[in-house]
Amino acid sequence: MKNIIRPVKGTRDFYPEQMAVRTWFYDTVRSISESFGYQEYEAPILESLNLYAAKSGEELVKKQAYVFTDRGGDEITLRPELTPSLARMIAQKQGELAFPARWWSFGPFWRYEKMQKGRSREFFQWNIDMLGVDSPEADAELVAVAAGLLKAVGLAPEQARIYVNNRRLMDAAFDALGFSPEEKRVVSGLVDRRGKMEPSAWDVLSVESGLTPSQLTGLKDLLTDTEAWRRSEELVRLFAALEALGVADYVRFDPNIMRGLLYYTGTVFEAFDITGSVRRAILGGGRYDNLLADVGGEAICGVGFAMGDVVLSIVLSELGLMPKALGVNRSSVLVTVFSRELHAASLKLSSDLRQSGLNVTCYPEAVKLPKQFKFADRMGMRVVLVLGPDEVAQAKVAVKNLGDGTQEIVDRGALPASVRRILSGS
Repeated sequence: MKNIIRPVKGTRDFYPEQMAVRTWFYDTVRSISESFGYQEYEAPILESLNLYAAKSGEELVKKQAYVFTDRGGDEITLRPELTPSLARMIAQKQGELAFPARWWSFGPFWRYEKMQKGRSREFFQWNIDMLGVDSPEADAELVAVAAGLLKAVGLAPEQARIYVNNRRLMDAAFDALGFSPEEKRVVSGLVDRRGKMEPSAWDVLSVESGLTPSQLTGLKDLLTDTEAWRRSEELVRLFAALEALGVADYVRFDPNIMRGLLYYTGTVFEAFDITGSVRRAILGGGRYDNLLADVGGEAICGVGFAMGDVVLSIVLSELGLMPKALGVNRSSVLVTVFSRELHAASLKLSSDLRQSGLNVTCYPEAVKLPKQFKFADRMGMRVVLVLGPDEVAQAKVAVKNLGDGTQEIVDRGALPASVRRILSGS
């Protein structure tokens, strides 16, 4: 065999079976988003590198973004995330929009990262945000949206959980431990890495990062205090709202949740598979009150999260929750071509059936009928229509039910109803 050129490392081919899963994922997030009143939007796949340099952090801009110089000399990147694009779009029409703005999107993103389980370089991501409201109840709504998605895909609270924290609560605790503003950023990074390291290794790294023994002890006490949320009015209100929204069983407080991106300022949250299948977060987000000002708009508060398709797909597959019948072929009806002379009659029949609202495939050439029937079977079709000379002369059609093997001759005018009865199983 000739060598076949492989896809770019970190990207995926979506054959019809995989595309059906992606479409299901899109349809699911659309349903959840719209059920809470969010509007769909989209931003360009290409953005100026300066948009991310403003807020996303050095690692994302210099190490993970796919960057190139276009023919005009501008530095362009394939978008690695969407929140900066959202901020730019809101800033451009800030005086024309109605707030609070509830927006959602689903599309492709790229990051040049080390390949590992749950991480690819090209991925599809759901982004959903609310801008213009500064309240714990708004934060709770986004957490509830996330919980709604987990529930919709079949993940029970015993399988997936959303962990919540608050950056202002942690900043106050860091002040009490004597950390300077510069040290807080280092400590935030240490907290973010804690769950990914062995405890002893994390202790060593903390000391090497400049923590005194008393600070390390105080920090570890803070990170195991599951009741610390009660000292935060924002979190008390948030958990009360989650109870009212009916999703409290999916949510827990965890002081270890910090979120790595620099623009989070209040509530932060991440969802994880708690069965032990995948250690990476299913989704993550939080409040980012100062983002619009960094892209030229008037400061406005916002809260949102993002969820990629890769981790969720792995979790659902390993837990046996991936839908098994997604309808790869959307057409369940095949119109055969009896002969070259009758090809036009078959085309006309298929067109008439489409006009009646049915999805219909017409075989593209006149070959032996058994080959056409075999094609219908392989494509998962349920009805095959044969239009031979006798049927044409009598204005009838032979209807074959591939489910039970029965066949009947049907008047042309009654054909759409007959096909629908078979497809509905009645």
